[in-house]
Amino acid sequence: MVKKISPYGLFFCIMIVGGKMKEIVIATKNQHKIVEMKHSLEPLGYKVYSLFDFEEFPEIIEDKDTFKGNALKKAKELSDYLKKDVIADDSGLEVFALNNEPGVYSARYSGEHATYDDNNKKLLQEMKDIDHRGARFVTTMCVYQIGKETIYFEGYLEGSIAHQYKGDNGFGYDPIFIVKGGTRHLAEYSLDEKNQISHRGKCLQQLSNYLINQ
Repeated sequence: MVKKISPYGLFFCIMIVGGKMKEIVIATKNQHKIVEMKHSLEPLGYKVYSLFDFEEFPEIIEDKDTFKGNALKKAKELSDYLKKDVIADDSGLEVFALNNEPGVYSARYSGEHATYDDNNKKLLQEMKDIDHRGARFVTTMCVYQIGKETIYFEGYLEGSIAHQYKGDNGFGYDPIFIVKGGTRHLAEYSLDEKNQISHRGKCLQQLSNYLINQ
């Protein structure tokens, strides 16, 4: 059975044209991730597509207990279906006082159909009596190339959980995440600023370097 992929999943399909990577398909319907990825990869000369450019993909259940495990599963299953090289990512927020929750459940922390606001409100409620508010964002990207060694990139952004919302940019937990070393919430950063410091931005830089050298 073929279904639409979850909007929270982020995948990339690398199409090989004439022996070189010319097109990248971002297999996501998360508009914020699409903007971030296009902003980073289009300047490199790549044509970037998303799931909005395609009709159907297999349903992929993110049932692993690590970001790396989910990234690999998504990349491999998509590669098997598409018969193409695939890059998949899994990201989330780890709050140290909550035993690294929400972790791999970040997108659905308050339920399967949770909104960003739902998740933020639940996290602030969980943290209401906690003084030690350290946290970090995590991204793991998996490059799954047919017949080649699987490659991983990891990126982290350290910080803490705020007591209230602040900022109008970004998405997810950005409004309640204070970047380490300052007082600004991540949602107060411009897209350019965020891409320079964020967990996903760090992975994208590694990915860009990898693509340039292909």
